Amino acid sequence: MAARGTGGAARSSAGSRGPLVAWLVVLGVLLALGGGLASCVASETGHMPGDSMERVWDTPYDKPAAPYGNAAWLVGDTVVRSRFDAVTGFDARTGARRWEYAVPGRAEICATSGGGAATGDTADAVALIGLMDPGAGGQARRAGKGCATVAAIDLKTGRELWRTTRTPGDTDPEDATDVLATGSGLAVLRDEDAQWDEDPGRRTRPALPGDRALRAFDPRTGAPRWKAAVPEGCVPRAVAVAPERVLAALRCATEAKLAAFDPATGKELWTTALGARRPVDPKAVVSFLSAEPTVLMVQDAVPHGLHAFVGFGADGRRQGEFQLGGGAQAAADGKVFDSSGSGVTAVDPATGKELWTSESWGSWREATAMHAGGGRVSVFTRSRKGLDELYVFDAATGEEVDRRTFDRDTDDGNEELAGLFRHEDLWIAARWSQGGQRPFSAYRTW
Repeated sequence: MAARGTGGAARSSAGSRGPLVAWLVVLGVLLALGGGLASCVASETGHMPGDSMERVWDTPYDKPAAPYGNAAWLVGDTVVRSRFDAVTGFDARTGARRWEYAVPGRAEICATSGGGAATGDTADAVALIGLMDPGAGGQARRAGKGCATVAAIDLKTGRELWRTTRTPGDTDPEDATDVLATGSGLAVLRDEDAQWDEDPGRRTRPALPGDRALRAFDPRTGAPRWKAAVPEGCVPRAVAVAPERVLAALRCATEAKLAAFDPATGKELWTTALGARRPVDPKAVVSFLSAEPTVLMVQDAVPHGLHAFVGFGADGRRQGEFQLGGGAQAAADGKVFDSSGSGVTAVDPATGKELWTSESWGSWREATAMHAGGGRVSVFTRSRKGLDELYVFDAATGEEVDRRTFDRDTDDGNEELAGLFRHEDLWIAARWSQGGQRPFSAYRTW
């Protein structure tokens, strides 16, 4: 009897543990599913440690900007923003305002050596700004009263270093993106003359000679260095500075060309045609995507003309010809990077050939800003859901090396980015808008 009783108790205990184990298994599954779901939600909303981006600081909202005078620079630990009425420097680590240069009187900034976009070419810590008289718009600009003054600004202190005058022509300030340039220990400006576009027989006065229209100065003192020996019959239409040469897109009598000048003397090093098979019309729209590597965007003025990006070697040899979309673009490490599709594409400007294309981030997502350098290509993106992500790619191979999701509470305003800087462990986004925006916001991974 005792033996049977013991056996029955054992069976009863085992029977009672069965449902308990089952419930524990179910509970474990539910907890796992819940944890997985929570992780997915945290990752999707930018709250997953090791997979997210956090906002570190913002500069205060600024008043609406004009469509001209906008640029940004990073020099040392100072990030600088230019707009039509002021240039302001902020601490790159904290976002605190360090200095502000208010444009004197009612003048407006009509051009910058930053080309209207975020640029890091500040070896001399000096930027050039062009100033136009108040009300110099429309008919006044066409009468030659536009961007007639150039000032040099110390980007570390905001102090005006020197001023000079220039002949402004009739360029609208919205188009004055290649008027001023700095680099290689030089400050370079190009003069213009509205009569360059007139028939010689209709000119009311002698036109400004092309060989007096490209001038270089000491960036810190303003001491004149040289006037470039622009080829006879040509005038400069855009200017940029590469490490060992000053570059100018030229409008010549019969075609558009590219020329390079010695940064020490202004002597012509070489001049080359833009077109491979046929000349590019002299009235073509030409601008610099990059000085180093040298890449021009060419939009011919005639049907079936050249509409492409063209690379040029240091010796002036015409190299690759290729197409890019309208997304964020950057040039570094001898390559051109484009994010107009659903990923990043790297192009070799020497051959025009595609080197790699990253994995797609989907057609519902678009790039808002790009930074290239140091062997990496970093891209801020935004989806139709309004959610931002950071993608980082190896510049040599296109391999994705990092991806982060922005906290939903901190990604506002990133659909209107104008550029992206990298400072230590921070990504600093630059923006400006005619509706008002925060000039800068800084982010880091967590």
